[in-house]
Amino acid sequence: MHIIQAGMEFDVLRANNKIAHENYHLLKEHGIKSVDFMGSIGAGKTALIIEIGKRLVSRGKRVCVIAGDVTGDDDFTRFREAGLDAVNCNTGKECHLDANLIKKCLADIDLDKYDVMIIENVGNLVCPADFPLGTDFRAVVVSTTEGDDMVRKHHAVFQHSDVAILNKMDIADAVGVDPSVITKDYNKLT
Repeated sequence: MHIIQAGMEFDVLRANNKIAHENYHLLKEHGIKSVDFMGSIGAGKTALIIEIGKRLVSRGKRVCVIAGDVTGDDDFTRFREAGLDAVNCNTGKECHLDANLIKKCLADIDLDKYDVMIIENVGNLVCPADFPLGTDFRAVVVSTTEGDDMVRKHHAVFQHSDVAILNKMDIADAVGVDPSVITKDYNKLT
């Protein structure tokens, strides 16, 4: 027997959405463009964010990265070593960032110093979809190493994203994945 407490879930999501709305307006007040990168562990979010961040900095943009992880500071350290300003955001036991965690991070950042805020969500394709953070855009990163059924298995995260990025295309043949299958599945959702 399963007990479903829909009212409690609705309250949690509604509270998150309210705080996400506040985060969005706070970032707008400071003229900051923001993006939330979601994806599995190993999809390549960190490497992609480093490359995007470095390119933005080379064009004169002031970039800050919020590195979301359950524990540790590995990605945070990689961002800093790449020359990017970064803040570490550990969730403890949670499998995703939520708007309240981001609100706390934003309170510790001098927002007047930045033009762009990049948030790397915890490596997960399920939970982050339901918890917007208050960013301008949401991106999902998947790699060919995850198989060609990612969109079919995790359609919610793709439906809640503004852009999908297919990573590690150079090894698609080696891992037996047809990227066109992923693209076709994605196009069925949009």
